[in-house]
Amino acid sequence: MGSVLGFPGIDPADAAVGARLKRWREDRGMTVDSLARILDISPEDVRRAEAGRTHLDSCQIAAATAELHLPVWALVSDRRAY
Repeated sequence: MGSVLGFPGIDPADAAVGARLKRWREDRGMTVDSLARILDISPEDVRRAEAGRTHLDSCQIAAATAELHLPVWALVSDRRAY
């Protein structure tokens, strides 16, 4: 992705995962701080991930889905994997 004025561009895949993460986190009533502790990142990094401005690795996605009681596909796709 390109950048404008030194700001990194947003990867559409990261933005989609972040939007789903935020929606599920809010639906489950979990705070940003709680999710940050689970993922071992700062609350600001959670906000960046939810905005699509940072990439979550597979271990962080797995930890988030486990804590939110979701299958992994719930963050990476809007379609069921089965």
